[in-house]
Parts: sequence; C-alpha cells; structure tokens
Amino acid sequence: MKIFVAGATGAVGLPLVRALRTLGHEVTGMTRRGPGVDRLREVGASASTADAFDRQAVHDAIAGTAPDVVIDQLTYLPADPADIIKAMPKDTQLHKEGGANLLAAAEELGVARYIMQSRGFFLEAPSEQLADETAQLRDDAPGPIGESTRVIRAYEEEVLGSTALQGIVLRYGFFYGPGTWYRPDGAIADQLRNGKAAIIGDGAAVWSFVHIDDAVAATVAAITAEPGTYNVVDDDPLPVSEWMPAFARWVYAPEPPRMSVPDALAVAGEEAVFYHTRLTGASNARAKAKLGFKPRRLLWADSVR
Repeated sequence: MKIFVAGATGAVGLPLVRALRTLGHEVTGMTRRGPGVDRLREVGASASTADAFDRQAVHDAIAGTAPDVVIDQLTYLPADPADIIKAMPKDTQLHKEGGANLLAAAEELGVARYIMQSRGFFLEAPSEQLADETAQLRDDAPGPIGESTRVIRAYEEEVLGSTALQGIVLRYGFFYGPGTWYRPDGAIADQLRNGKAAIIGDGAAVWSFVHIDDAVAATVAAITAEPGTYNVVDDDPLPVSEWMPAFARWVYAPEPPRMSVPDALAVAGEEAVFYHTRLTGASNARAKAKLGFKPRRLLWADSVR
C-alpha cells in the first residue's frame, strides 16, 4: 500500500513511518528541509519537502506519489513545554491551513482514506465521567487553547463529512515515552527536578496519556479499520494531583509543590489553570473494539499512592 505521511519526523511521525516500512508499505514522508530528510531515507522512506502552507506544492507532492492513504501528523511543538501556550497559535495555523491543503489535495486526487491527528484531552464530558467518541472538543477553553479546539473541531467535521474519501480521526492522549516530554530524561522530568512544576489548585483535571508506540500501533490499525473517530488513550486516566506526584517518584524527582489558583493565574495564566483543573479523561473502548488497541499500563501507575 502507498501511504503519504505529513509531519513525518514528529513525535508520532517518524516511528509511524518506521513501522509502516517494517510492514512493507511504500511510504513518502513530508517534512521540512534539513535532517528530517535523512531520517526518512535511513528507514527506507521517500521524502517530500513540500511546504504545508503551499497549497499547490502539497497537491503536487501527493499527486506525484499517488497514495492510497494520507495521514496528517502535522504539529508544531516547542522544545520546552513551558512555551506550549506561546507556540499554540502556530500549531493552530498549521492545522487550519496545512490540514486544509492536505485534505483538499487528497479529495481532488482520489485518495481512498484520510487519517488525521486530533486531541483526546480537550473533550467535553460530564463530571467524573470519561469522554467517548461522541464528545466534542471544548469550545469554552481559554485563550489559544480555545482557538485550537475550535479549529481542530472544524477540521474533524470536514474529514468525517467528506464524501470523497473515508475519514478517520484519531484523538490521541498526552504522548509519553521515547522522543516525548514525558520520559525519565525528558523536559517534564527536568521541570520537576528543578522545582519549576507545581500542582495548581485541587489538581482535579483528569489526564489521559498514551505511550508513543501504542499510538503508532493504533494508527497502523486505522489504515484498514472502520472509518470514524477513535480515542487513542490508555487505561489509566488520572487527575493531576495523582499522576504528577507519581511521575515525579518514577523519575526520582522531588514531590511537586502546590500552587493556589490565584497565584497560578498571576504567574502562569488561565490556560495553565485549565490544564490542572478542568480537563477530562477519555474512554478507549471503541479503539479496543475496532482497532484491536491494547495499550500498556501507564509506566508510572505503580507509583500512585
């Protein structure tokens, strides 16, 4: 099968390309000029340096490879998670414009299936319940988060509503594992060791994580699965007040301190408060049933007290 992966050297992109090549698929990865091209070549994939914001370049890149499947893994994440809110407008623009260019080209060129990366941690759900695939991305999120959720929600609707191709939306949880922020030598562990991370308010927001390799496995399965939406998250949704101290113990960092909501609003902003007090976890039941999804247990779950 011929597969075109946009964002092919990101956190999910490169291990996904590697897995697809291992399975014998013919893969073209779209990435920026530079080291990413060599990373694709060394795993046996072809590389395209088309600019996601250039509609004609994206069209030509997909036309030149004639893929059966297009997978959108485009993302713009900073090296330092402390900069995530500042970087989010660029990420939102990438989804709004780059995603539109990819989807338009795929529809115009007769691509059979289109898979997009979405968010499994900004979903609406009743208190103390997990969000299933009928849940919507939250329009009421503050600042750049709300701008992002509204754009991605519209993008989801376009993909699922397309009559020209089969659309699949993969709502990933927070990635952890190799190449992510959440690993023993990653950026979040460094923040905890340096005393730069704290639990805000009651820390009652529930987070759903997913190991990067499990996310890749689910994405590979989506190539032939029933179209629709899937929450790609693990079995261990936990509130910040539980997962953050457990993660700190797992990476041998000090217990994170507490910060009041007023103090957090003053020094970190309402977006940080939203992450710690209002997120809801997600259910992976459909992914298990339809994708054969078998996520590993959260690696620091045994450290929860």
